[in-house]
Amino acid sequence: MTPQQRFLLLLVLVGALAVALGLISRRARMLPYPIALAAAGVVFGLLPGGQFPRVDASVILLAFVPGLVFQAALTLDLQELLRRRWAVALLATFGVAMTVILIGALTHLSLGFSWASGILLGAILAATDPIAVVTLLRRLKAPAGLAAILEGESLFNDGTGVAVFSAVLATILSGVPSFGGASIRFIEITLGGAAIGLLIGFVGLTLLRFAEDAPLEILATLVIAYGSYLAADVLHFSGIVAVVVAGIVVARYGEQIGRLHGSQLLGFWNLLAFVLNAVLFILVGAALPAWTLLPVAGTVVIAFLIMLLTRAVPVYGLLALASYRSPAIPWRWRHVTFWAGMRGALSVVWPVASPARDRPGRQASMPVLRCRCQAHRKARPGTPPKPGPGTEGCRVCQG
Repeated sequence: MTPQQRFLLLLVLVGALAVALGLISRRARMLPYPIALAAAGVVFGLLPGGQFPRVDASVILLAFVPGLVFQAALTLDLQELLRRRWAVALLATFGVAMTVILIGALTHLSLGFSWASGILLGAILAATDPIAVVTLLRRLKAPAGLAAILEGESLFNDGTGVAVFSAVLATILSGVPSFGGASIRFIEITLGGAAIGLLIGFVGLTLLRFAEDAPLEILATLVIAYGSYLAADVLHFSGIVAVVVAGIVVARYGEQIGRLHGSQLLGFWNLLAFVLNAVLFILVGAALPAWTLLPVAGTVVIAFLIMLLTRAVPVYGLLALASYRSPAIPWRWRHVTFWAGMRGALSVVWPVASPARDRPGRQASMPVLRCRCQAHRKARPGTPPKPGPGTEGCRVCQG
């Protein structure tokens, strides 16, 4: 079988698997579709002699994330989001900051992580992905305000969480880690990405003015989504923030020029998001090093409990503050928001993809997240790391 035929076979198998799991998930209401997809990927990755292909994580970021983020921004209920703006803003800013700091502190105290490792882990886990919960809420016709809070938080904290991760990693690689340096880099990454998103979003609206049929309209939005991410990424700003801002600009002002009303455009983006999500979760599941996690299973469980605890503090605390501004947020909504704080594929893909990008410090950044001495510390906190390939120059594990 030729490489082209194997690639086509992969697409067919992934598509067939996604369809089968989708049908099973619809019948088994307690089995969220993304979880079923990821589990299937893990099973494929564990098959003896299995040759399930590993796709480079940086390719996943470039190919999958812009489309998923843009679709979420494009289909967001902006009116309801404005009504719940205080809750979303608090969760996506102070909530992310609290999560990063709390996870960093607790993993440092309980698991023996260095402060740098703990803060990086906190930034990775700050981004939520409640897609399974939101899908279920829509199926059950849950209140639009609750869905707006969940979707808005997920959309914006993806950008802020990744920006925090990039800022912290950049200061670590500089050799002089500091809170001030990370804060300045975070502001640069976020504002730069937002500015690029605004620019490309409004330039894209000009293209949409001349798009007289659905295919051109769809192509224009694809250019906006992937163009904004690429431009920000090349300039070392946040590509996700750029896509979020560009998507909101198109969603907000597209209707004023008579666009984005057609069912064909939204149908295309919904289909694309469905396909991207299906393939992404299967590939990420297959890429998970399940066997290598067994020696550190206890550490993983403790980290999971820390993640739950640090989710509760910002959700219940910040939503209580947001309730002082109308409209109030019912307690049952707060409980759902807490349990909807699941972490998605971005939390798996980003730490692996980020060091592989073509930017200064690329070679030095690879050991930060993948070196053997870090795995040794996770397995046996407090003991010195063993030298070996991939441990050279690791400022996180040696810090």
